[in-house]
Amino acid sequence: MRWIRFTANNKTAYGSVAGDTVTEIAGEPWGDATPTGATHKLAAVKIEIPVIPRTFYAAGINYAAHIREMAHKRGVEPVFPEKADIGYRANNALIADGEDVVIPADAPPKMNYEGELVVIIGKKAKHLTEDNAFDCVFGYTIGNDVSERTWQRGDRTFWRGKNTDTFKPMGPFIETEVDLDAMETVIRVNGKEDLRFKTNDMIFGIAHYIAAMTKYLTLYPGDVIWMGTDGTSPDLVHGDVVEVELTGLGVLRNRFVREGM
Repeated sequence: MRWIRFTANNKTAYGSVAGDTVTEIAGEPWGDATPTGATHKLAAVKIEIPVIPRTFYAAGINYAAHIREMAHKRGVEPVFPEKADIGYRANNALIADGEDVVIPADAPPKMNYEGELVVIIGKKAKHLTEDNAFDCVFGYTIGNDVSERTWQRGDRTFWRGKNTDTFKPMGPFIETEVDLDAMETVIRVNGKEDLRFKTNDMIFGIAHYIAAMTKYLTLYPGDVIWMGTDGTSPDLVHGDVVEVELTGLGVLRNRFVREGM
């Protein structure tokens, strides 16, 4: 099923999407949701961030080609992770499909995209195994982990390079049923395909991450886990439009604009 978080008539709610119609619910789709009886045309609503997470998790480097290409850019040998590492991102950086990524006026010219699969948690979970890890997954959406590489290398906590306002587009929809093995990630810059890779070709898969995380952390409904990216991005500039498509999930589209221009 496809879900959307939207605003219509000055009210923000969730709704299921069928064709061009949104059927509004009260509550959250992974909770005690009940239909309100209201319907809306999809084209007439404002698409919002699909979820405001309680905790915003992000997988560490999780695709082999990304590791190789980033190492090549730095002139060093690639080092592959021995275990699944998890980091955190900030909710202040989240924006919805169609909203602008704002490049700070003093940002160095190393703005990059990272098109990612986003896992949305639907049940409280602790001490899961790889065999039952997917029991806590509600669905999936798309993320663009925008990064300013100079800041990322220089700031120990990534507080600017990863978490500046608007650096985390996410959306537009939540899908509860997808074929991860068939899914491809396709990224276009200004309408031209720039990168394509198999979404599920991860070093450590979703089940592995959830099992490793829930050994120590409790996952809660509405938490998100961004699963990393493959390949590398060109340096993005004012006016560039990035589209991240995950087949079966839709397209996340955002324009990059430099502050003050």
